[in-house]
Amino acid sequence: MSYNPQFARIGEVLINEGSVTEEMVKEAMIKQSNFGLKIGETLIKLGYLNEKQLLTALHLQLGHEIVDPSELMDLDQDVVSMIPEPYAQQNRVIALREEADGTVVVAFADPDNLTVLDGVKRLIGKPIRQELIGDTTLTDTIEKYYKSIRTTSQVEDAVGDFDFVAVDEDENEITISASSSDADAPVVKLLNLIINEAIKAGATDIHIEPLTKTSRIRYRIDGALREVMTPPIGMHAGLISLTKVMSKLNIAERRLPQDGHISLKTAMKSVDVRVSITPTVLGEKVVMRLLDKGEFGFKLSTLGFEAEDMAIFDKIIRRPYGIIIVSGPTGSGKSTSLHAALKEIQDIETNIITVEDPVEYRLDGITQIETKEQIGLTFGAALRSVLRQDPDVVLIGEIRDEETADIAIKFSLTGHLVFSTLHANDAPSTITRLIDIGIKPYLVGSSLSLVMAQRLVRKICPYCIDDYKPTVQEISDAGLTEEEAATVNFKLGRGCVHCDNTGFAGRTGIFECLTVNPEIRGIIYDGGNQDMIRDAALRAGMRTLHDAAIIKMKRGITTIREVIKMTIVE
Repeated sequence: MSYNPQFARIGEVLINEGSVTEEMVKEAMIKQSNFGLKIGETLIKLGYLNEKQLLTALHLQLGHEIVDPSELMDLDQDVVSMIPEPYAQQNRVIALREEADGTVVVAFADPDNLTVLDGVKRLIGKPIRQELIGDTTLTDTIEKYYKSIRTTSQVEDAVGDFDFVAVDEDENEITISASSSDADAPVVKLLNLIINEAIKAGATDIHIEPLTKTSRIRYRIDGALREVMTPPIGMHAGLISLTKVMSKLNIAERRLPQDGHISLKTAMKSVDVRVSITPTVLGEKVVMRLLDKGEFGFKLSTLGFEAEDMAIFDKIIRRPYGIIIVSGPTGSGKSTSLHAALKEIQDIETNIITVEDPVEYRLDGITQIETKEQIGLTFGAALRSVLRQDPDVVLIGEIRDEETADIAIKFSLTGHLVFSTLHANDAPSTITRLIDIGIKPYLVGSSLSLVMAQRLVRKICPYCIDDYKPTVQEISDAGLTEEEAATVNFKLGRGCVHCDNTGFAGRTGIFECLTVNPEIRGIIYDGGNQDMIRDAALRAGMRTLHDAAIIKMKRGITTIREVIKMTIVE
């Protein structure tokens, strides 16, 4: 009997297409009742199948076309809104376009659900044509367009009641609306929308800045700023004033910079917001840093270490004493690496204490102290009291001055393991920076165990990754010869609905681990410069930040443009 996909079960189609084996389908049939999924979805969950293969099989079986991914980047919001968001979410559908004859093309993740098909026909009231879409792609498309519909609608209609409450230090609620008259309600709702959408998007910072005709709102996601909305300039002053009220700042002061913070509680988690307001020629600008106060979820193994660097770092963080410093600019993942290290070495026999400003991550079972300079709890004061708390390991949030550095040195020289961060460009310059702060070279040499410089590079979106041919200039800027470039399979993200057309999804770390060996210790004692330290470290096998980025690029994890942007060829 000849095989016809239109009269076959989906499992048979997948087997005939060579996507899965008969044994895989049998296993999925046994397990699908446990998962509560259809056979195709079960095969995906088991890792035997991907969405593209399932869509191809459904196309052969049902005859429906597969949605063109490029179309998803520019849908008409009026067409999308023909189906209300709750219905689209629950029934896994989205309206794509209306054709000349009045037919509305609708993408279905579950195309053989006739109940949903009838429901969509009644909702739209026009002829329907089905197309096929993967469930993950549908989720991201729904999020992209319905979020856009919400944010571009009238502010009063876009947001209902508050999804978060501001709380003071004693966890008492602060009623924001009480500080605003009814005339300010749109501003209250707009600020609520800005913060809520930033939290949902996983943003680390919110920028609210005045332009000549509009106020520009941008989020920093995966290390890059993205413009999300441009409300009228008339709302800018209200946004600034409301932010000041929530941050307990002087609402009348518009000429000087001010810093404050807001503690927010959402249904999902608590977020600490660090607020910085500064005057510009067009008005005041607000930058909010969002710090998730939830449980720390990172592990050393997921940060992006190469095997050799991981072995070095893991060995040194288990030493009984010494100083380990992680260096890099703001937002380079220094705190994440150090907290992951603490989590790795944490056990019932070790007393670990941190002194931070602010406490960015909560670690269960570790004593964490947050400095408060306004009441005299400075880094120095906190660290002096820590010594009386019988610590084994101490994390100092940042070495900012000679006093903090001096205490860190004394801790390590009296048998403690000390972790800290410092702002420097690379590992060798971190050592000379410590000496510049005022620490004697012989103290730096005797106490320092490891210096690790790090950066975060963006990872290529797995959904739109494609081959890329770099220009001659890009190859040169990346420090590659034409012969080396010829051996590399360069990749780039073309941009899709999953990555919001950026071509990137998430970030990973690149690391430069400098172990202080006897030769480097001697150079430090003799007052050697950072070039001498770097040469000795390279002889000992140190991999530079640039080399680490090149490895990530060769593996297709990041792009040549990201290598050029984030590192310098020595």
